[in-house]
Amino acid sequence: MSNASLGDSPFQSRLREASGWLFWLGLAMVALGIAAIVYPRVSTLVAELLVGWLLLFSGALTFFGSFSIRGTGPFFGALLLSLLSIAAGVFMLANPVTGAAALTMIVGIIFVFEGAFEIFFAFEIRSFSGWLAMLISGIASIVLAIMIAVGWPAISTIVLGILFGVDFISTGLAYIFVSRAFKAAA
Repeated sequence: MSNASLGDSPFQSRLREASGWLFWLGLAMVALGIAAIVYPRVSTLVAELLVGWLLLFSGALTFFGSFSIRGTGPFFGALLLSLLSIAAGVFMLANPVTGAAALTMIVGIIFVFEGAFEIFFAFEIRSFSGWLAMLISGIASIVLAIMIAVGWPAISTIVLGILFGVDFISTGLAYIFVSRAFKAAA
């Protein structure tokens, strides 16, 4: 498939139309990644506290929403989910170091899925010049996941910030390269 066949797929057409947004998203991700690497303890703490507050607020919303659910099973399911979310949020806010360790493991799992998606995406667009950058980004995400598994939990106070930084930079660069390839093919 050549670059001239970009219109063959609806997905590729949408990517071509959004190449400008993809470029700016990539640039923003690179900037955030650099900041996260320069200040790893701060970025780790910010990520952990953000997740703690999100869990707390989403749990509270789910708690109040559960009372509008009809049926015993769905009501108790929503109520249990809300109480677990609230408890997890309170735990993470009260114990940031332990919360960072738990969050670090969760991020490692997310990196595995992100890497798999990016590798799949790279092979979907392999006829375009930006595909190799996306493949490298996917591989980087998998490598970061392995690094988490090997050093966990001892490295949890800084690794989250550094890994997010590296991941943001690699994904941002991949988006920039892909956006340039789709813009050139337009």
